[in-house]
Amino acid sequence: MLNIPKISVIIPTFNEEKYIAACLDSILESDYAHEKIEIFIVDGMSKDSTREIVQEYHDQYPFIKLIENEQRHTPVGMNLGIEASRGEFVFILSAHASYGIEYFTKLVESIESLAGDCVGGVLLTDVKNTNSKSSSIKEVLMHKFGVGNSLFRTGCNNVTEVDTVAFGCYRKSAFDKYGLFDEKLIRNQDIELNKRIVNGGGKIYLIPDVQCTYFSRETFIPLAKNQYQNGFWNMLTSYYTKTLSSLSLRHFIPLLFVLSLLLPLLLSLVFQKMLWVAVISLVSYLSLVIIISFRLKNSSNSIMYLILSFLTLHFSYGLGSFIGIFSVFKKMIKGEK
Repeated sequence: MLNIPKISVIIPTFNEEKYIAACLDSILESDYAHEKIEIFIVDGMSKDSTREIVQEYHDQYPFIKLIENEQRHTPVGMNLGIEASRGEFVFILSAHASYGIEYFTKLVESIESLAGDCVGGVLLTDVKNTNSKSSSIKEVLMHKFGVGNSLFRTGCNNVTEVDTVAFGCYRKSAFDKYGLFDEKLIRNQDIELNKRIVNGGGKIYLIPDVQCTYFSRETFIPLAKNQYQNGFWNMLTSYYTKTLSSLSLRHFIPLLFVLSLLLPLLLSLVFQKMLWVAVISLVSYLSLVIIISFRLKNSSNSIMYLILSFLTLHFSYGLGSFIGIFSVFKKMIKGEK
C-alpha cells in the first residue's frame, strides 16, 4: 500500500455542519492508506459549527487541514486547495456526499490505466430524511427526463468517455496544462473546466462501478432556489467564457421550454393564434410529466409530489436561464468582462 500514489482531497465548504462529519467519516473509512491522503477543507468562513467540527477531526487526524477562503466563492476555494496540494492526483469533492470504501482506490487505478486527465464515478442521489416529498425529489433528480443525458447521474454499463463527471479525480498535471477553475464562475466551474479539458484534447471517463451518494435538497423551495441559480449561471458561464461550448445542449433545454411558453404568449398580443403554440407546448409537457410520474410511482413517493418535483426543477431552471439573459445584456451594456 505504501507504493500507491499520494492523493489530495479538496472539499469546499460553507455552513455544512449537517453533512461534513459524515463526509469525512466516509473518506476515513475508505481502503486508501491514510499516510497517502491529505484532506483540505477549504471553508468560506462558515457561520455555523463547520469549522469547529473540522478542527475536531484535525486534532485526531492531522492530515485533515482547514484552509480559509475569505472570498467565499467556491472556485476560489477549489483553487486554494489545488495550490496547497502535494498529491499526484487531486479529488474535488462535495461535503453533501459520502464516498464508498473503494472510491479513491478504483478511481486512481482507472485514471492510471486509462491515461485520462480526469475520471469519476456514478452519482447516486439520496436524502437524509425520507418521506414522500423528499423521495419524489430524489426520483426526479435521477431520471433522464429530469436531468437530461447526464450519465454521471443516470449511469452507464461500461467505462465511457464523457464531457463531465461529478466529484472527479484529476491528474495534478492537468491543472498545469488546462488551467485552474475559473474564479468568475460562482456556479458551473467544474463543468466549464471539464469542457475545457475535453475541448483541449483531454480525456474524461465515467467509471460505472464506482459510486458515491449525494444528498439532495428535500423540499421544493431549496430545490427551486438551487435550480434557479444553476440556470442563471448557465448564461453567465457562456458570457464569461465567450463560448457556448463551455456547456452542453442539455443545459439549455429548460430555457427553450420556457421560451416556448413566453414568446408565443407575447406574440399572441399581436397574432392571437400564437397562443395555441404555448398551449400545445404546455399540454405536451404536462402530459409527459404525468405519464412519467405514474411510471415512477412506488410506495415511498407520490404522484402529486413527483409532478411538482418535475415542475419545480424545470421551471425554476428555465426561468433562471431566462433572467440570466437579461443579466448578460446588462453586463454587455456596461462593458463588463
